[in-house]
Amino acid sequence: MAESKSIVLASQKPALGQIEVAPEVIEIIAGIAAKQVEGVYSMRGSLASSLNELFGRKSRGKGIKLEQDGDTLSVEIFAFLDYGVSVPKVALEIQEKVKQQLLFMTGLELETVDVYVQGVVPEKQTQGVNPDDLFGEENGDNK
Repeated sequence: MAESKSIVLASQKPALGQIEVAPEVIEIIAGIAAKQVEGVYSMRGSLASSLNELFGRKSRGKGIKLEQDGDTLSVEIFAFLDYGVSVPKVALEIQEKVKQQLLFMTGLELETVDVYVQGVVPEKQTQGVNPDDLFGEENGDNK
């Protein structure tokens, strides 16, 4: 998780005061932006975030790791993708979307946006029952 140190935003008018953003806010923005990319199934989470979601609480910053080194910020994103998507294309879209959203919402520029694909999730298969052939028999013949 990110350090507890707040990130100071540059201000056009420093006489008005200082703007500080908690690292968790940046993680949440990055998580929402990454999840909005088509082809992203979900973000990697911990057991605690999985239990929170089971009880109806969304963990928006899961799958995001923020690194701050002096004035530079880097984000690591851990995601599961849908089966059948172009992995490099989706990863590049994640990088662009996260970088754009953080610049738009906070004015912060990221040094790097690293995407780690943790897995590919296949589409769920639905088992349908044919009401005309409940037991898998052909033409009503018992075998």
